[in-house]
Amino acid sequence: MNDWNWDSQWPAPAKLNLFLHVVGRRADGYHLLQTVFRFIDRADRLRFSPRSDGQIVLATPIPGVPPDSDLTVRAARLLQQASGCTQGATIELDKKLPMGGGLGGGSSDAATVLVALNHLWQTGLSRPALEKLGLTLGADVPVFVHGRNTFAEGIGEAFTDVDLPAASYLVLHPAVNVPTPAIFGAAELKRDTPAIAPGDWRHGDGHNDLQTVACAKFPAVAEHLDWLRQYAPQAMMTGSGACVFAEFSSRSTAETVFARLPAGMSGWLAEGLPAHPLAKI
Repeated sequence: MNDWNWDSQWPAPAKLNLFLHVVGRRADGYHLLQTVFRFIDRADRLRFSPRSDGQIVLATPIPGVPPDSDLTVRAARLLQQASGCTQGATIELDKKLPMGGGLGGGSSDAATVLVALNHLWQTGLSRPALEKLGLTLGADVPVFVHGRNTFAEGIGEAFTDVDLPAASYLVLHPAVNVPTPAIFGAAELKRDTPAIAPGDWRHGDGHNDLQTVACAKFPAVAEHLDWLRQYAPQAMMTGSGACVFAEFSSRSTAETVFARLPAGMSGWLAEGLPAHPLAKI
């Protein structure tokens, strides 16, 4: 797939965690996880313009986030350093995914930067090499580089790809920003769920160990989850929150439930993707 160019819009899709178990903790404090990542068609969009001065410029900074700290800028500079590339880029980010929502928005943006600029700059790094770079930016970055719906283990970098059925999702976004460290740092977080072999996981199995902590600390998460479970008892939180979701086998059923959403709650419908849109780049 070679038709992606400097004029393209590059997607950075959201992910849902179809389950998320905390199975242990390393000596360095990192949590050991098991989860299945599913990409959905809700996405941020990025554009890149070439620069001859070697600078990385974010044309659309996020309020409150210094450009030098932004994951997109950091990802581009990391690729420059790793590849020895002297080219630069101006990055435009059309942000659709909420921050602190558990959808992986910032990580997805960073991964799209790595994949896109590796292609546009012709730096020639392999996917595994880009995954390793991504891991230095954040635990969720490698899966977006990897580009497949997958059973992930470790701190989120060991993958066993899975085929998932077509599905529609109703995603609700409580109006809170849930900081990931507040959830993983909670003393009450369950950290000893028994590990399972990837081949033993079945679609629909599992739960989210972070959900109880997030619901206790952020009542809006619990409120949205309780409403959604009236119609979909299997509904759960994605990542460390705040978004919650339910899966439906038919779009019409998801639309029916969405139409009943109370005033004051917000959300959207999304389709599950068979793979990341940039998986074949």
